[in-house]
Amino acid sequence: MKARIHVNQHIIRSNRKSGLKEPTLTIKTSRKNIRANSVNIDGPCQIVYSPEKPLSCGATVWIETDTRHIQQVDHQEPQWNMDREVQEVLGVGSD
Repeated sequence: MKARIHVNQHIIRSNRKSGLKEPTLTIKTSRKNIRANSVNIDGPCQIVYSPEKPLSCGATVWIETDTRHIQQVDHQEPQWNMDREVQEVLGVGSD
């Protein structure tokens, strides 16, 4: 499954004003959005700049990769496999 990772500038501005450290990265799939402060990509990826056709959230720069290459995200759990999470959301096994 394709994933797009982008930086949410609105949250960066909000964090500056409030002193909080809300996650600034968004990992988008066709099924789910995950927010994080750190993401490890262990495989091929592409950085895209598309000001003429931004994402629906308004992002004009993002990273595209496959969810199975996203190995670690620092949200609630220290180690997290995006592909496993997507499988759970879709209700399929990882056989």
